[in-house]
Amino acid sequence: MKALKIIGCVAVAVVLALSTLTGCSREEKTVSTDGSTSMEKVIGILSEAYMEKHSDVKVTYNPTGSGSGIQAVADVRCDIGLASRNLKDEEKANLNETVVAIDGIAIIVNTENTVSDLTVEQIAGLYTGEISNWKDVGGSDAPVVCIGREAASGTRDGFESITKTAEKCKYSQELTSTGDVIQTVSSNPNAIGYASLASVNDTVKTVSVEGVTPSEDTILNGEYKIQRNFVLVTKKDKELTGAAKDFFDFCTGKDGAEYITRAGAVPVAK
Repeated sequence: MKALKIIGCVAVAVVLALSTLTGCSREEKTVSTDGSTSMEKVIGILSEAYMEKHSDVKVTYNPTGSGSGIQAVADVRCDIGLASRNLKDEEKANLNETVVAIDGIAIIVNTENTVSDLTVEQIAGLYTGEISNWKDVGGSDAPVVCIGREAASGTRDGFESITKTAEKCKYSQELTSTGDVIQTVSSNPNAIGYASLASVNDTVKTVSVEGVTPSEDTILNGEYKIQRNFVLVTKKDKELTGAAKDFFDFCTGKDGAEYITRAGAVPVAK
């Protein structure tokens, strides 16, 4: 009888031990991303696809803007930073950049606006105030209302670099997210804005630039002039490991390319 009790105790101990091990193996792992609001749609679809294949991993996204995301990586507050611009020389000293996709910066106007095409020079003129009335670019007799992003935005950095308007733009409003820009332009007949092509919807109208409409083909071949890179940022002295490394490889490889295309951006991996 005593022997049976001992055997029973051992069996219970084994079951408890196995249960503990099983519980540990199912513990959820987290991959943290932080940065560009323009990359919300791209990182969202990539994260969802990855988590469907890896039920024990949770990918988080903190939409703080490119500058904040880059700083978050530098401060080791996240695994992967998201930037809708290339790193500056001083940032490259401690950080790595990996281009995951190319995105067109769409020039958007209200759906009531009759203007359908602008040159880069005209866009610059509108934003610097040299052109203050829509009639001067073929539109109605109405004042131009320029909507843009906040100073830390990668989209703003890309737009101003390409149009050569840095420190010259006269914004009516400087907003903290791509969604806010789209919403504001959609509600003001005289507004013009810029936003990630991947995020634009039918509440606004996308104008062509020098006769070229932004699309996967025109962005990839360079015909559409207002474009920038979507970048994954990592620490140079802290290599990614485990789930973070696996998610990074998924995003930058062929498996992730189809999801980037679905999100409206152009994947680098083919």
